[in-house]
Amino acid sequence: MATALVLGGGGVVGVAWETGVLTGLAEAGLDLRDAGLVVGTSAGAVVGAQITSGLTLPELYSRQLAPPTGELAAAMGPKVLLRYAAAAVHRSDRAALAHLGHLALRARTVPEEERRAVIAGRLPVHAWPDPPRLRVTAVDAETGEEVVFDAASGVDLVSAVAASCAVPIVWPTVTIDGRRYMDGGVRSPAHVHLAAGCDRVIVLAPITGGIRRSGRVAVEIAALGPDVRSLVVTPDPEARAAMGRNALDPARRAASARAGHRQAATLVDAVTRTLD
Repeated sequence: MATALVLGGGGVVGVAWETGVLTGLAEAGLDLRDAGLVVGTSAGAVVGAQITSGLTLPELYSRQLAPPTGELAAAMGPKVLLRYAAAAVHRSDRAALAHLGHLALRARTVPEEERRAVIAGRLPVHAWPDPPRLRVTAVDAETGEEVVFDAASGVDLVSAVAASCAVPIVWPTVTIDGRRYMDGGVRSPAHVHLAAGCDRVIVLAPITGGIRRSGRVAVEIAALGPDVRSLVVTPDPEARAAMGRNALDPARRAASARAGHRQAATLVDAVTRTLD
């Protein structure tokens, strides 16, 4: 039976929470890094690249506990959220995302290379994992089309993850072979549909809703069909409080990681049932 681990978006606090959950589950004997397919979107792309890098989970977890020295906090303020809402009213998913991409291409942000360097610093290894089981999602900022990068795509891992983390209007779009890409999370917070064909699907989703109904985690889980055994894990109230209201604030990272690690103890039975 094929197992997929789907890692959703949720900013730097999402990276920390997911890492904490995975570390705690591994300590309980449930190492989800063994999944045959790993799908990463935005924060999940960072985590996916990290857990398939060869570093141990304790090493990755300890990184989340380090002080956020020199890291800039960002925020999705009311003006940004209003622009997202305006994009969502378009009749089709592609039109909505293309509209949002147009805004992203015009936005004033930090330089692209500066942001790419930040992502590179978060990845302990800059090569795709072997065997090739990691898929990283993004959206073409000009067309609104979903794009999936993997080891066979000819795109380096840092660029793929940077594109997946390029929150529109907040962070710069990422240029790959002359095309501009933005955060895969604007199409779907987790891209669960990429796990089609797997018998068991475990989703870690700091965020479950999207700007369009079609991308919501619950909708995509239902589309996998009744024969797929699935589990969606979201932050519990204590973890949500630790993560705070700004998913892009590095100061919340350590608390979010600890909350995920604690929450893992409550998930052991559910994960075991899903995998059995």
